Amino acid sequence: MSALFQSATTALRMLALASLLMAPIGAVAYSKAAGHGIGKQGAGLVLFVTLQRQSMS
Repeated sequence: MSALFQSATTALRMLALASLLMAPIGAVAYSKAAGHGIGKQGAGLVLFVTLQRQSMS
């Protein structure tokens, strides 16, 4: 019984760690798929062009 409890505790810890590590990646993937990212119009375009220019200089 103690070994089963210890195995369950370890499995839950591993699941919690995996979900903490995968959550940001999943959010970015969902954002890209749904198109909720920074659009390249208005302020998003200005930010994009500014960052591109800074990376080239």
